[in-house]
Amino acid sequence: MRALVPPLLVLIAASSAAHGQEIIEQDRLESVIAEDGSILVIAGQYKGQVDTELPPIMMLDEGDVAAYGASSIGELIQAVSPQTSSGRGRGGGHPVILLNGQRISSFRILRNIPPEAIRRMEVLPEEVAMRFGFPPNQRLINFILKDNYASKTVAGEYNAPTRGGFGNWELEGGLLTIDGPRRFNIEAKIVEDTLLTEAERNVRQAARDIPAVATDPDPARFRSLIDASTTTTLNSSWSTGLGDEGMSGTLGIDGGYTRNETRSLFGLNTVELMSNGETALRSFGDPLERRSTSDTFEGGLALNKPLGAWQLSATADGSYSDTLTTVDRKANTAVLVDAALAGTLDISGPLPSLASPGLDRARTRDLALSTLVTLSGQLLRLPAGEAALTLNTGFDFDRTQSRDTRTATGPVQFKRGDLSAGANIVLPLTSRKDNVLGGIGDISLNFSGGLNHLSDFGTLYDWSGGLTWSPTGKLTLQASYIVNEAAPTLNQLGNPEIISPNVPVFDFTRGEAALVTIIDGGNPNLLAEKQRDIKISANWQVPLFRRSSLLVEYFRNSSDDVTRSFPLLTPASEAAFPGRAVRDGMGRLVSIDQRPVTFDMVESSRLRWGLNLSGRLTKQKEAPPGARRGGGRGRGMPGFGRRGHGGRWNLSVYHTVRFTDRVTIAAVGPVLDQLGGDALSDGGVPRHSLEFEGGVFHKGIGIRLNGNWDSPATVRSQAGPGSSDLRFGSVFRLDARIFINLGMREKLVEKMPFLKGLRLAFDFDNIFDSRQKVTDGTGAVPLAFQADYRDPRGRMVGIDLRKMF
Repeated sequence: MRALVPPLLVLIAASSAAHGQEIIEQDRLESVIAEDGSILVIAGQYKGQVDTELPPIMMLDEGDVAAYGASSIGELIQAVSPQTSSGRGRGGGHPVILLNGQRISSFRILRNIPPEAIRRMEVLPEEVAMRFGFPPNQRLINFILKDNYASKTVAGEYNAPTRGGFGNWELEGGLLTIDGPRRFNIEAKIVEDTLLTEAERNVRQAARDIPAVATDPDPARFRSLIDASTTTTLNSSWSTGLGDEGMSGTLGIDGGYTRNETRSLFGLNTVELMSNGETALRSFGDPLERRSTSDTFEGGLALNKPLGAWQLSATADGSYSDTLTTVDRKANTAVLVDAALAGTLDISGPLPSLASPGLDRARTRDLALSTLVTLSGQLLRLPAGEAALTLNTGFDFDRTQSRDTRTATGPVQFKRGDLSAGANIVLPLTSRKDNVLGGIGDISLNFSGGLNHLSDFGTLYDWSGGLTWSPTGKLTLQASYIVNEAAPTLNQLGNPEIISPNVPVFDFTRGEAALVTIIDGGNPNLLAEKQRDIKISANWQVPLFRRSSLLVEYFRNSSDDVTRSFPLLTPASEAAFPGRAVRDGMGRLVSIDQRPVTFDMVESSRLRWGLNLSGRLTKQKEAPPGARRGGGRGRGMPGFGRRGHGGRWNLSVYHTVRFTDRVTIAAVGPVLDQLGGDALSDGGVPRHSLEFEGGVFHKGIGIRLNGNWDSPATVRSQAGPGSSDLRFGSVFRLDARIFINLGMREKLVEKMPFLKGLRLAFDFDNIFDSRQKVTDGTGAVPLAFQADYRDPRGRMVGIDLRKMF
């Protein structure tokens, strides 16, 4: 509990000092230049800003966004991941995304939009997502775009590791026009990664896996650490206003296509030959390949329309994907084994050719449709303010069809319909503004409830309750309790069985590395999960710098009947799931069935606190909220205008300390303490984690740093003689980006006009080439945990060139 002391002491001191003061939120202050040249500061709110009693975790204006040097909104979200990541431990993927305070059909319509189009960006707590019909699993990001903007963009990027072996390159181009409520965007992108093999990284091999004859090909040359892949995407979106100047709402349509091709290698055919008491491991034939091609089509529709004092939002998003995977079959070596035993084949001589075993094919077709309709507004007027109500309903449909020649079950189909309905209400109890018990600050309650009727799992329920208290304008305290029932995904239930040979793993029971066959796929016997979460948080707007804050969050999660991937194979998990691990007559590991399983109970608690600091290097006058800022149209140059020249700096640091993390595998099975040496996943669970990002930007030149650190963890074997504990060392990763917006160097552009709109950036990922070191009880690194298995990329350097017209 000592980790609670530093942030709480600061909060108590700040609360005491600021108690009773009526303070206007700094992020809503805007500067207006009066006729006499004086600067007046008034409270204002941007059009499209989310109206909520919860303060933002982060807010960026145009100049702040420019300081990140991101090429797209997707890159910008990555750059601020410490602030946008949720500590609740539920959900995954991107945060909930709003555009101008309204829901959109899909993040794909914003992913590749240039950040120069952003007027303002705000990051809000998870609880705000409920007001837009989403569960409180992820934080919410609202992007407010400029009213008038136009740009054409072309960009290229190349990245390579300092140790060589492979490369990555990207090419993209796009067109964006914004004219009030009307917006059109089209973009195309291609990304390619080349193949990296074990031999190119000098990965050590177990002696028993090295061919006995020197002239045999080395299997390590034909086992990939990084697959070769090519991804091509094409996306477009269009929106328009309804009525006069969009006063009657907006309508948006979008669509996209993605093609992904991958190729991986998993070794050579091998055979162990025996003759006259001697044995020899032989390798032969062409490389064993796995090839996969997928085509994905996506489309969406969004309608946002006022209905009197209420706001109606309706979205629909659909996708269809077709994935074909072909896998080379291993050769039938029985004829070679029999010939060697009969003495007709020299076990060290040339091997005869074998008939081609052919290919296995797996095909999966996925269809998904998601719709959501929300109606939000002011339900009634209470003494302390308006009671806000959000009603939502929706229908989701998912279908998975699969066929695999490696199974005898034939075609398999799973489908699910999900009819949902819910409500969220916020009730203000006290108000400083309305002088209703204002001496104690602003207090509000929020409640939500909902249900999901699943065609294959019946009806699942969720509900939550929360309290928000702002004793001052700078300090907000919040507590919530969330109960949710969740079903396994269709992929977890019905993925086709995939068999992957020659996969390196560590056998805790024998304390050795092994190449085994891994079985993946779905498990139709999974159960529905029940989640119960507690969250307590405090958000203090630090008065030291511009838009600075201290955020403290405590989480306690408890879940029953939890669906997870098959855990790390330790003696405890092997005993809890008999039959999942197969061993030969000598006890050596042969295969692992890693299809999903259901744990009886999972419990965890943790504290996450972070400090966000930001400021300006020089003072400059601010334009009022309604003024046009940069980003002209027609032949005007898109950009951040003069706001980016003022100079910005920021630093955000977040620390997570985990107090408990326990898993009950079965009702009568063992209880695993993941902080005490038990493990479900490769690497264990670190007790402490740090995330940080920061940088400086001035006159078009910027430096960004982004990093994270995990404390070491130990995984105990708990087996007999020959077994070994593993220590997973701490990992510190630091990335850097140095960029220059040449178009902002006015004197340089005057001499060389073609530099207008050009930005050059250099990326340095994992500067210190930090990769987790794993050691056993003797201090040696097991073969299965070599650094190149943990992170084959290592340190990467890259160059990024972007031109805007």
